[in-house]
Amino acid sequence: MASVKDVLDKLQGKAKPEQLKGMAKYGMTIEKRLGVSVPDMRKLAKELGRDHRLALELWKTGIAEARIVAGMVGDPAKLTEAQMEEWVKDINSWDVCDQVCMNLFEKSQLAWKKLVDWSDREEEFVKRTAFSLIACLAWHDKKASDERFTELLPVITQAAMDDRNFVKKAVNWALRNIGKRNLNLNRAAINAAKEIQCLDSKAARWIAADAIRELESEAIQSKLRR
Repeated sequence: MASVKDVLDKLQGKAKPEQLKGMAKYGMTIEKRLGVSVPDMRKLAKELGRDHRLALELWKTGIAEARIVAGMVGDPAKLTEAQMEEWVKDINSWDVCDQVCMNLFEKSQLAWKKLVDWSDREEEFVKRTAFSLIACLAWHDKKASDERFTELLPVITQAAMDDRNFVKKAVNWALRNIGKRNLNLNRAAINAAKEIQCLDSKAARWIAADAIRELESEAIQSKLRR
């Protein structure tokens, strides 16, 4: 069974600190970051396998890559609300947020409850996590009903006036992913976007225009018709 030291040593071996400056340009927080690529982290996580105890210890290191690997090796069946709350409060970079959502949080039975809880929170990355989680579920949860997503459109509309960059981009991502599931949700998402477009907010107008442009595009319409 791997130890935290084993994992950190392997991450250090793949680290490219010269890439940190470029990562910062993409809005990633580079404090406590080594400069390891996502493919290298995925490869390491695959070697490690599911290990929830290790995931908890890796998270405590505060190192971005260790936290991403923690999301990859954590066991969604062992996630508790307390752990999800503890982790979400620690998130300080959009990539850690999105990786943890798609690799761990979305697979938990608590995901639908927590995204609603977090959508009302004021902290920037807690709120981003809510909408990143919606985007990931819309992308990956093939069994979820259309109704589950239409019920989230008012939640998206309510958050659309938040002009913080990492929040508005996640709100936009959530809306677009819902609209790409099928033709029914495509129409619902476009209608929601048109409502959002009428809000007195620069962020809302950007979210709506970007979503409408993609969801009404011939590429998406053709794909959904097929």
